[in-house]
Amino acid sequence: MEAELYDRTDGDSVRCTACARYCELAEGQTGLCGVRANVGGRLDLLVYGMVISGHVDPIEKKPVTHYMPGSKILSIATTGCNWLCRYCQNHDISQRRKVEGESMTPAGVAEAAVLNGADGIAYTYNEPSIFIEFARDCGLEARKRGLTNIFVSNGYDTPESVGIMGQFLDSITVDFKGSAEPRFVRKYVGIPDPQPIFDTILNIRDRTSIHTEITDLIIPEVGDDPEYARRLCRFVYDELGPDTPIHFLRFHPDYKMMEFGPTPVRTLEVHRQIAIQEGLPYSYVGNVPGHPYEHTYCPGCGDIVVGRYGFDIESWNLDHSNRCVSCGHHIPITGSLSPGYRRNRFHIIK
Repeated sequence: MEAELYDRTDGDSVRCTACARYCELAEGQTGLCGVRANVGGRLDLLVYGMVISGHVDPIEKKPVTHYMPGSKILSIATTGCNWLCRYCQNHDISQRRKVEGESMTPAGVAEAAVLNGADGIAYTYNEPSIFIEFARDCGLEARKRGLTNIFVSNGYDTPESVGIMGQFLDSITVDFKGSAEPRFVRKYVGIPDPQPIFDTILNIRDRTSIHTEITDLIIPEVGDDPEYARRLCRFVYDELGPDTPIHFLRFHPDYKMMEFGPTPVRTLEVHRQIAIQEGLPYSYVGNVPGHPYEHTYCPGCGDIVVGRYGFDIESWNLDHSNRCVSCGHHIPITGSLSPGYRRNRFHIIK
């Protein structure tokens, strides 16, 4: 199917505008992502309607903790990606350069979400911006059925892709790697410069009403520089505000990066403390089930207002207006606790 995000250049060449690589493709060439190709002088989205993975997850797995807590999300992906992360835990999907998957229409995806009792759809496992036209069409069908839409994104986007996001997206998690330290992303991610990620966040802020959360994957030894974490936290505080959630995620070895062990928990705690020092009270440690910094603490009195264990909510100490029951401080969470949050939120789609 013909893509929307591209420009025609000289002759039969095209320039893709879906991500910040801006691949220029001659006739017959495919972009680095593996899914956007010049076919007969037009850019085709080769994976339109091809879903390689579908699973129902808790929204907290994304991780999204301040938007529709306790909800159940249908997560889908296509093959391909615009990044080349050496540690990718979804490399069998993201680094696959063969178009494969089950054929599904946008309406079929939305109906699958309804059939499986999901409250929304997440576009995840690979970078959703590379299949954004398909994601948008699924998202519009989802909205017709009262469902929400979430991106789990590396943020390496363009003003053009942000424009499409604004048509259907409700929430986005922008997933930094190694606090966007330039040498790290060049060596281990395969991008020349992290600046487009920051530009995308500002673009989302200025042009949309999309709920935004930040994650930062901390890789030991090569992607755990506290100074870059501090710079990232200052950016989040200055540009998105102190109510923005930020999650510091534990790395686990995978794919082509098996030489490092899991991130020491103490390293994650140091990064979380930096975020607190920089004025971000909603700072979390992720991928460490049972850690006390999975909880949401009230900035007013220090009580636990949302208690978590992994992806499960164990306690909810907020009133109907999301104010702390102890001191009345308002907690910036969109939506209240989903009534059925204790239902089974993990399964393959039917």
